[in-house]
Amino acid sequence: MVLPTKTISYARILDSLIVDSSRLNEDDNLLFSQYYKLQAALKKYRKIETDQLWQPITIDAATYKDLKPFDISNTVKDIRQRLFVVGDLAQDSKSDVYDEELMAGVLNYKKRYGLKLNYTLTKEHIDQMNEPISKRIKTIMLNMERCRWIPAKLTKAEEYIMVNIPSFRLIYFKDGKYDFTSDIFVGTRMTETVIFSGDMDRIVFSPYWYVPTSIIQNELKLQMASDKNYLAEHNMEWNGGRVRQKPGPKNSLGLVKFMFPNPNDIYLHDTPAKSLFDFEKRTFSHGCINVKEAKGLALAILKNDPDWPADKIDTAMSGEKETTCMLKKKIPIYIGYFTSWVNDDGEISFFPDVYERDESLDKLLYSDSVSMK
Repeated sequence: MVLPTKTISYARILDSLIVDSSRLNEDDNLLFSQYYKLQAALKKYRKIETDQLWQPITIDAATYKDLKPFDISNTVKDIRQRLFVVGDLAQDSKSDVYDEELMAGVLNYKKRYGLKLNYTLTKEHIDQMNEPISKRIKTIMLNMERCRWIPAKLTKAEEYIMVNIPSFRLIYFKDGKYDFTSDIFVGTRMTETVIFSGDMDRIVFSPYWYVPTSIIQNELKLQMASDKNYLAEHNMEWNGGRVRQKPGPKNSLGLVKFMFPNPNDIYLHDTPAKSLFDFEKRTFSHGCINVKEAKGLALAILKNDPDWPADKIDTAMSGEKETTCMLKKKIPIYIGYFTSWVNDDGEISFFPDVYERDESLDKLLYSDSVSMK
């Protein structure tokens, strides 16, 4: 990634980003389409700020109780106004009743922010809504900058996979449109998933899991010392001086993995730990990307390959024998870090800065910036 050698004034750059992208170098490659979608969102949020429509949502923090459908309060009225301003509601009835219309708006808001989809509004949700619009604007600007780091070949590819760490989502694009999406979970703060690009060249069904040396040293050795049957009980075996877990439904990689050679030994894979997808913040792995709908991804990728019909994929995923499918055409993959993202319908989402990278990028880019905190 290339960062500017000089910091740029936040005040100076804001309006130029809204008007056009002329600040970019003439030799820059075609920008990732997400840049222009974020640019449109920036215009909208800047107008909300200029028109002073981002009004605070009032609550009594000491006595606040979770808001639920059919509750009545001035807070409900404030929430309704906010959701109308940002587009989650088509109109503002100015009602203080948490009615069915507002329920739909709340669900859309939560979807955009990657929150659990229910109708309850906690103090944490209100605090999030009350974050300054300047922070939202700054977040959009930072992610426009991140779009400039996207490899040029990705912007021109007929198909590619985008993994977005903060949203805990994977998107498989085909012919410029969403073809398949899935929830994911990623590395912890101690074992952060690395941002990089690569080319997927194969899919491995019913894979062995070769346990990394670090996990053997830090975890398995203690387990094996206290239980001599530990390996057998976990369907593991020694193989050429390494420990591997045999194929099967309880394999840590699940029933399929997607490989793209890289020095970080990062890849996408299925997981038997489906319950972890119930959490909003999903940082659980040792660095690899665990895919909730891994079989669906395999089916989407191989949809037009006559050598791999659905029934053959089912058989290969039976967990009995490792089987490798070499892709006829490599698929570009980008593991990225976007804390704001605009979908095909023009709706912008904001996601938690799980690895706390926005603040550091902000300091690198802008000399008189508004604090991200």
